[in-house]
Amino acid sequence: MKKYLNRCLFILLTVSACKVSKNIETPKPALPDNFRNAAVTGDTTSIASLQWNSFFMQADLQKLIDSAIIRNYDLQVALKNIEASRLLFKQVKWNYVPQADLNVSGSSYRYSNNSLNGLSANQYLGGATVNNFSADVSLSWEADIWGKIHNQQKSAFAAYLQTAEAKKLIQTNIVASVSQGYYNLLMLDEQLNIAQSNVKLNDSTLRIIRLQYDAGQVTSLAVQQAEAQLQSAAELVPQFEQNITMQENALRILTGTLPGKVERHTTLEQIPVPAGINAGVPSAILSRRPDVKSAELSLVIANANVGISKAAMYPALSITADGGLNSFRASNWFNVPSSLFGVVGGSILQPLLDHKTLSTQYQVAEVEREKAVIQFRQTVLNAVGEVSDALVKIEKLKQQQAIAASRVSTLQHATANASLLFKNGMANYLEVITAQSNVLQSELELATIKRDELTAVSDLYRSLGGGWR
Repeated sequence: MKKYLNRCLFILLTVSACKVSKNIETPKPALPDNFRNAAVTGDTTSIASLQWNSFFMQADLQKLIDSAIIRNYDLQVALKNIEASRLLFKQVKWNYVPQADLNVSGSSYRYSNNSLNGLSANQYLGGATVNNFSADVSLSWEADIWGKIHNQQKSAFAAYLQTAEAKKLIQTNIVASVSQGYYNLLMLDEQLNIAQSNVKLNDSTLRIIRLQYDAGQVTSLAVQQAEAQLQSAAELVPQFEQNITMQENALRILTGTLPGKVERHTTLEQIPVPAGINAGVPSAILSRRPDVKSAELSLVIANANVGISKAAMYPALSITADGGLNSFRASNWFNVPSSLFGVVGGSILQPLLDHKTLSTQYQVAEVEREKAVIQFRQTVLNAVGEVSDALVKIEKLKQQQAIAASRVSTLQHATANASLLFKNGMANYLEVITAQSNVLQSELELATIKRDELTAVSDLYRSLGGGWR
C-alpha cells in the first residue's frame, strides 16, 4: 500500500504543473486615437474621472442622486448579488480541503441457526446474534492535477467581480437617469410657464378683438379664431401639469421614495451647459466602463470553464482515509488500542463510456469562449459609438440652440410689434394670432433643445463610465 501511495504522489507531482487548456488573452480591440467629433487636445483627462457630485453641481439634483444611490431598489438587489457571489467564492476555496465525514453506527443482526453464518456465530460468538458498533472519521481528497479546482476558483472570483461591475453599471445608469429626469422636469416647468404666459397674451388679444367686434370693426370670424387660438394655448397647460406630475413620480420612484412632489429651486435657464467638455482618449473606456470590464470578466469565466471541461476528460486521482473504533461488543467499543482500525487508499478514475459527452461539453465551452471574445469586442465598439453619438449631439444641439434662441428673439419682437400695430389699426387680427402662435412654438422648442443639450452632456458622462466612483 505504501508503495502504491508513493507512486500516486509521484504522478501527482509530475503532472500537477500541466495545463490541459490554454487561455485566450483579452483581445486588444482596434480603437481610434480620438473620439469622433471630439476636440483634439493634448489633455487626456476625462470628465468620467470626476465624482458625480463634482459634475452635477445643482444642490437639488445632488440630493436626488444621493437618495437614489442609497435607496434605489435595483442598487440594493445588486448589493445582495455581490454578497451572494462573495459567499460562493469563499465556498469554492474549500474545494482544496479534504472532505471529512463523521459516522457513528450500531447494528444488530440475528442469523439463522441453520445458515453457515449462524453456525459460525454460534461456534465463535456463542450465539446467532451479531452486534457491530462503529465510530469513524472518513477523509477524501481529489488532487487538483489538471487545474479543475483552480479554474473553479478563477470562475467564482470573476463572477464575484462581475457582480461588483454590475452594481457600478446600475449606479452609472441611475445617476444619468436621475439627472436627465431632473432636466426634463425643469423643461416641463419652463414650458408650463410659457403656455400660461401665452394664454394671458391670447386672452388680452381676444378682449381687444371682442371690443372691435362690438364696434363693428371685425366680424364674428375674428372672435372665433381668437378664441380657438386661446383654447389651443390653454389646452397645453393641463398637458404640461400632467407630465410634470408623472415626471415627479418617476424621479421619486428612482430615489426609492413614494410618489410625490420634487423640490426644485432653480430653472432650466439658470443651468449652464458645460463648456470645453473633455472626453479623454478611447482607450480609457476599457478601464472605466463597467459593462466593458464585465465583458472582459466573462472571457475569464469562459477560459476557466474550458479548463474545467477539459480536466473532466482526464484521470482523476482521489485519496481516501478512514479510521476509528469498531467492535462487535458494546463493552469493548472504546477498548483502545484493540478497537482501533484504519484504512488508506488511492484511486485513479478515467472516464470511458461518457467520453463523448465530456468531449462535447468541452467543445461547447470552447464555442462559448469564442462568443465571449466577440461580445467583448462588440461591447467596446458600442461604448465608443455611444461616446461619439453624445459628442455630436452636444455639438449640433449647441448650434440648434443658438439658432432657436435667435428665432425666439425675432418672434418675440414680431409679436410685440404686431400687437402694437393691431392696437393702432395698422395690422389685422390674423397677423397678431399668427405671431403669437409662432412665438409659443418657438419658445417651447427652445426649452426642449436646452433640455436635450443637458441630457446629451449627462449621457456623455455615463457613456464614458462616469457616475460610479
